[in-house]
Amino acid sequence: MAKRRVTVGQVVLARVEAQAVVLAGLDEAVRADEPDAVHRMRVACRRLRSALRTFRRYFAPGAADHLVGELRWLAAALGGARDREVLAERLVGRARELPAACEPERVAAALERWGRAEHRAVWPEVVAALDSPRRRALGADLGALLADPPLRRRAGRAAVPELARVAAREQRRVRERVRAALAAPAGERDAALHEARKAAKRARYAGEAAAPVVGGRAERYAERMKAVQEVLGEHQDAVVAAAALVGQGAAGGEPFGYGALYARELAAARAARDRLPQVWKRARKRKLARFG
Repeated sequence: MAKRRVTVGQVVLARVEAQAVVLAGLDEAVRADEPDAVHRMRVACRRLRSALRTFRRYFAPGAADHLVGELRWLAAALGGARDREVLAERLVGRARELPAACEPERVAAALERWGRAEHRAVWPEVVAALDSPRRRALGADLGALLADPPLRRRAGRAAVPELARVAAREQRRVRERVRAALAAPAGERDAALHEARKAAKRARYAGEAAAPVVGGRAERYAERMKAVQEVLGEHQDAVVAAAALVGQGAAGGEPFGYGALYARELAAARAARDRLPQVWKRARKRKLARFG
């Protein structure tokens, strides 16, 4: 199909359908706790939710609101297991890099035990969510939306100019949040950087959705936003890891080794903040969102 004939509605529905297929195909892999399955399902939830929110003006008012809420619920149900998995892997890997005086293998073993215990504690919530009527209803509702899309007339507009407008809007949102985060006082900075990360992720997904029609320009946009998301993600991971180490140290784990790890996580967060202006400089250019 010629690009000039593709409508923005077709692009949005193709994105939703592709991610719905991914989501539907992962239930058994997640139940079996296969490597990376929880992560892939959570990402599919996020991409679906982002598409329904970012392109909501092309749907009838309120038509996607329930789905957005249900996708948020499923992602949250998966999040406990995934977040603990990522945190434990990060801390164990970094523990093994500690100097010999910190007894790195002993610290790593303690963190591995903690990670396994945390995973066992939250895993029943994941299985319960997958087995719930709510999960089955979510799949049915996605199917119903695709079978009879509640699109507005504006969804029939040519795709490329509409996708460029969406990309520019999402870029502005990232710009506002990055500026706010860089100007935030120390006590509010971490939360503000996390909000900027979420905005960058949503902009990245908008670029990904546009790429099949727009091509290289949208891919470049997505790549630049992904770079912003990743540097902010490194900051968030370091902040979360440092907080977990404080709790573990207070619980009487390996205080000396945990203290050394804590200092490293604070340094990692600071390094990410220092990299942000340069990474954002490449993503903030207005011409990046000009897809036409």
